[in-house]
Amino acid sequence: MKRALVTGGSGDIGGAICRRLAGDGMHVIVQANCHPDRAEALVGEIVQAGGSAQKVVFDVTDTAGARQVLESMLEAGPVQVVVNNAGIYADAPLAGMSFEQWQRVIDVCLNGFFNVTQPLLLPMLRTRWGRVINISSVAAILGNRGQTNYAAAKAGLHGATRSLALELASRGITVNAVAPGIIAGHITQQVFDPALIKRLVPMQRAGRPAEVAALVAFLASEEAGYISGQIININGFMA
Repeated sequence: MKRALVTGGSGDIGGAICRRLAGDGMHVIVQANCHPDRAEALVGEIVQAGGSAQKVVFDVTDTAGARQVLESMLEAGPVQVVVNNAGIYADAPLAGMSFEQWQRVIDVCLNGFFNVTQPLLLPMLRTRWGRVINISSVAAILGNRGQTNYAAAKAGLHGATRSLALELASRGITVNAVAPGIIAGHITQQVFDPALIKRLVPMQRAGRPAEVAALVAFLASEEAGYISGQIININGFMA
């Protein structure tokens, strides 16, 4: 059974990804930091449905702490699917943005990718099969007012995705990024009303977390073994 780590697994998109990968027969490791109770509940839901899952708690911005937890986790075997989904917002126009707002978003969304992925690569390489899937955002492609920090972090993730894909291409490991647009969830409900979504999205609706999870599951599958270094939009054709 392949083991999959999903960071930010207690959120709307992360939870949908965990459920889908578990349904596809993987042992899912649900990472959480601020909401370990949600991760625990999700693990229970997956196990009750007949899947295999466990919870792990660490801060993706803590380089040493994350490595310690990941190395302990690797004692049970390699992690062959890594979904870097953890992310935060700290929105403000750049003219009024504090350095702390800038730094925190970069730390979680970009440095977190390094802190989680790097310790897992050598064990993955030894298996000559792996999937690294980075969850980006339409903001990295189109930009968005008040999200210079978030867009910069996610755009940096695109460069990291392509470069790592080149490094691993000959070893049976693919690296891709998924860039969602407006996806239904508790944050979306606070920011976007239905009329605004219809104006912004040609398909005139928000995406569903399960739709993002289906794309991630495909990229994590055997069938996607010839797809690597790609930034794949899932945004209802937002231009």
